[in-house]
Amino acid sequence: MEYTYSFRIYPTEEQKILIAKTFGCCRFVYNYFLDNFNKNGYNSKYTNNNICNRELKQEYSWLKEVDKFAISNAIYNLDNASKRYMNKLGGKPKFKKKNKGESYKTNYTNNNIEVLDNYIKLPKIGKVFAKVHRKPEGTIINATVKKYSDNKYKVMILVRKEIKKLETNSYIVGIDMGVHNFAYDSSNNVYNSPKKLINTYDKIGKLQKNLSLKKKDSNNYKKLENKINKLYDKCNNVRDDFLQKLSTNIINENQVIVVEDLNVKEMFQNKKIAKILGDISISKFINMLEYKARWYDRKLIRIGRYYPSSQLCSNCGYQNKEAKDLSIRSWECPKCNHLHNRDYNAANNILWHGIEMLLA
Repeated sequence: MEYTYSFRIYPTEEQKILIAKTFGCCRFVYNYFLDNFNKNGYNSKYTNNNICNRELKQEYSWLKEVDKFAISNAIYNLDNASKRYMNKLGGKPKFKKKNKGESYKTNYTNNNIEVLDNYIKLPKIGKVFAKVHRKPEGTIINATVKKYSDNKYKVMILVRKEIKKLETNSYIVGIDMGVHNFAYDSSNNVYNSPKKLINTYDKIGKLQKNLSLKKKDSNNYKKLENKINKLYDKCNNVRDDFLQKLSTNIINENQVIVVEDLNVKEMFQNKKIAKILGDISISKFINMLEYKARWYDRKLIRIGRYYPSSQLCSNCGYQNKEAKDLSIRSWECPKCNHLHNRDYNAANNILWHGIEMLLA
């Protein structure tokens, strides 16, 4: 199984220059062959990195200054994008532009990538100071160096390792993804988005209003833009930490997890809930449950996206079509007079429908 470790790195000024050169060389090589592709069509000759590197380095000797694996991976990326386009599986490749967030990938060979106590060793760059919060377990495959819009640098190290399966248990849970609450499960547990995330987004909203009043590319504009980028980075960290911990707890406690196969793209068209959906990342959470279930030998069941979980009475099965309105947070079943909390009722219906699918 492949697993990624992420580390914050603090390169020196010389190392930053070399990283910037590597970004630029990768961008140049990608655009060079994309231009060739646009003029002459797809040519399998350019899938051979030896030919590509030899031709380019003869003409552009400055490419030898940077990591050769980064150059090779830029060519592979274009080749994959071109093949997808030719097979009508993706859009036409676009030229890369210089931007604030860039990355390149390098391959592991002959211990050229190492994670030490306070340093990470990378090809050409050498030892770069890093926050090593844990040592990677398994065999290193490659490393991706990334610069973020707030001028932070990170290294993502991909390893191949064995993951120990969790002990089997008999617990099953249904989860209803909400709007007012992040999630509600059939055990009557409510999971709310972290307050830090909500407060930080409020700050970003105020700062963006101020940014719109500044003259573009002025010093004040750049300072405020950098401040907003840092807050976005903080939001991403808070959200990822929340989603990772919650998904891990649910996987650890339950053998079977039942969720709705939500049409998130369609839900985003509803302007009233689009911002909330973007803030909490429902799709990302379900993806985490999916791959962790695969890792730890759990079962994730997705029920049909058109199953009316919020409209059905979990006590008698009566369908109340009025409950389709999201503003209705509780309702009484006219058939059995059972009073329902909207989210808890939906989570129970999801659970029972998942059990039916499991038995079938």
